[in-house]
Amino acid sequence: MSLNPSRPLRLAFAAVIGACLVGAPVVAVPAFADPATVQLNLLNINDFHGRIDANTVKFAGTVETLRAQFPDNTLFLSDGDNIGASLYASASQDDTPTLDVLNALELAASGVGNHEFDQGFDDLTGRVADKANFDYLGANVYLAGTQTPALKEYSLHEVQGVTVAVIGAVTEETPTLVSPNGISSISFGDPVDAVNRVTAQLTDGDPANGEADVIVAEYHEGAGAGTVENATLEQELALTDSAFAKIVTETSPAVDAIFTGHTHKLYSWNAQVPGAAAGVTRPILQTGNYGENIGQVVLSYDTVTKATTTVTNQNVKRSTTADADLVSAFPRVAEVKSITDAALAQAAITGNVKVGSITAPISRASIGGASPVVEDRSAPSTMGTLVANSLRESLADPAKGGAEIGIVNPGGMRAELSTTPDSDVSFSEANAVLPFLNNLWTTTLTGAQFKVALEQQWQRDSKNEVPSRPYLQLGLSDNVNYTFDATRPEGDRITGIWIDGAPIDLDRGYRIGSFNFLLTGGDNFRAFTEGTGTRDSGLVDRDAWISYITAKSPLSPSFAAAQASVTGVPAAAVTPGDSVSFTVGQLNLTSLGSPKNSELAVTWGGSTTVFAPASVDATGAATVTVTVPADAPAASEITLTAKESGTTVRVPLAVTAPVTEPTPVPTPEPTPAPTELPQTGPSAPASAPTAAAESALTKALQNKITVNDSTVAAGDKLTIDVGTAFAGQYVSVWVRSTPINLGGWQRVSAAGTVTAVVPAGLAAGTHSIIVQDAAGAVIGWTEITVAGVTPAASLAQTGLDASPWLAGGALMLLLGAALMRRRRISMDS
Repeated sequence: MSLNPSRPLRLAFAAVIGACLVGAPVVAVPAFADPATVQLNLLNINDFHGRIDANTVKFAGTVETLRAQFPDNTLFLSDGDNIGASLYASASQDDTPTLDVLNALELAASGVGNHEFDQGFDDLTGRVADKANFDYLGANVYLAGTQTPALKEYSLHEVQGVTVAVIGAVTEETPTLVSPNGISSISFGDPVDAVNRVTAQLTDGDPANGEADVIVAEYHEGAGAGTVENATLEQELALTDSAFAKIVTETSPAVDAIFTGHTHKLYSWNAQVPGAAAGVTRPILQTGNYGENIGQVVLSYDTVTKATTTVTNQNVKRSTTADADLVSAFPRVAEVKSITDAALAQAAITGNVKVGSITAPISRASIGGASPVVEDRSAPSTMGTLVANSLRESLADPAKGGAEIGIVNPGGMRAELSTTPDSDVSFSEANAVLPFLNNLWTTTLTGAQFKVALEQQWQRDSKNEVPSRPYLQLGLSDNVNYTFDATRPEGDRITGIWIDGAPIDLDRGYRIGSFNFLLTGGDNFRAFTEGTGTRDSGLVDRDAWISYITAKSPLSPSFAAAQASVTGVPAAAVTPGDSVSFTVGQLNLTSLGSPKNSELAVTWGGSTTVFAPASVDATGAATVTVTVPADAPAASEITLTAKESGTTVRVPLAVTAPVTEPTPVPTPEPTPAPTELPQTGPSAPASAPTAAAESALTKALQNKITVNDSTVAAGDKLTIDVGTAFAGQYVSVWVRSTPINLGGWQRVSAAGTVTAVVPAGLAAGTHSIIVQDAAGAVIGWTEITVAGVTPAASLAQTGLDASPWLAGGALMLLLGAALMRRRRISMDS
């Protein structure tokens, strides 16, 4: 299988069809094939999730437009999750409208998805299978405790004399994604091993067990990122222990095309075939979700050489052609419209009833803040907070379980509450958010167990491997917030948790309210299965959710994040006067309408010190630098509050009293000449400024201020540039070695400057000029050189006082003269 560059494809359409396709997706058109080759047009969807709505006809029209390129050579396939987590029009009718639509479009086969098991294995093999005119395939689904297949593993399809095999396999995580009671009779094996086993059977030359010319794998498992995230295949394969990496690198070379799903990502990559020569590739594709794209892979099969090459590998966006034109051009689309219209009409009877209202959109997290939402299950959201609050309140009554904390898994939320076309919330819109009909349970976790649950957001499956979604963000009720450091070792990344504003008690029990899915260990959150006093409230999520919406309307989004990244906090105790700096990140939500934070208010619990706010950059990160105040308590806590969102971040610090040093006896300095003090205004701090400790003059703060002249003489006037960010604020200016305050409190000018006079009698040499804010924190410091005074008509100063040496020399000369005189007298005698 070598990758052939896509080439122009041509096919003459009838004029009537061509006219109706104005506005349809631009796609390649097939050329007339070589008689020895057969071109196979494989169309694929994944994670449709019962999207019966205004777009269903256009979805069907896109399938038919692509089918029309190869009228007799097309297989329409699915990767699973056709049903479950569906819109109200489908969910309220047991997903019958969705199955009817897929039947009308002649879906040839579907891999089974985890959501096909939402109502249990018996429901899938009974009710669902009875309504579907296509096979659900699951080669890695076995009867419990055996290797006996529980579902059909593959299906064979004849296309122009070519036998095409479709093999299905579902994510091995399925037991953590559905309620366990419904799947107790089956087990799930490794999907790649299962596909390879069946592939070997279909290529062993034995017609008795099935043979295929071309093999297609439908894996309901996929990459963690794709086109929207600007991810590359190489980046995804770098996650060497991921399920997706194994699919790409270990699926049998005999498989010609690989369709994927489950992760709702969009990509169409050409991947190296394992064991083949470099550059020999095969298509790996996922369409995103909800029928927004149709995957198209065109394979050319040489009936002589039996070789398969890739002609086309692409995702085609859903058509924008008018429904009427699509209906008139394609009989299957006309049938789909009839099914859709009937389903919408039936759903409207109850679905259009108003149950509440909102003041602004409330949504899941969206990659890059995109609108419409491109779901991001790794980030917090306004919807997560709202649903968690509803769980806490619905279960707060002791008779219902006495919940103190509400928690929702990100995959439990499947839609937004929108102000389009109006701010009313209908029954069907509310149902679309929580479509699973989970039971509401409560359980008790200790504070330590709750921490483990938060640590499990960094995912590990039952085999201790990183799954396709490596991080899942839990939604928490608004009485919980926590900090984390993702650079720390796995299992020790949560650095602080607060419940109702108080630090969590690791030994105390907390009642947790959530869905039975999550509290039975769903989505790999196994910590919840360790809870005690677990009980069923008797409530169903949809009913409790809608009651909450009605009681609390109009609802407004909360943009306060429950968590933030905090790194660089000192591990050891700090001392008053120390400068402390750390980084806070992930302050901005990506839900619709979320503001971008610009600054953090800083307060120090138990201290009267007033701190300047910290700036937040465009990425939602801030560097916070503060000086430990003199009145800081031993167990201190810094509280940061985001101006726009209200996000609260708490940072605990241990503070020790400074070691008292003996008070040095200063060398008397001449009293500085009085100088004119700058205007301080009526709101200057009441107490006199005090000098910061010398340890506060850190390297990072050096030259954060500048002076107009670095070489000065005593009595010179200095202009000090503090920066316009401090304009109007009060500061104090100091010169040291021994600290001397220059001018008391000074107000920074609009130009960002203050002035000071170099004290008369200041010793010659190098000195530091320091500027401190009103709280005593060092804004910056720099060095100046004070020149000495040179007296008139004197020798140049060398730095050494020669007077004692000159006096000594004169004395020696006198003694020498006396000795010479005495010797001469002696000789004369």
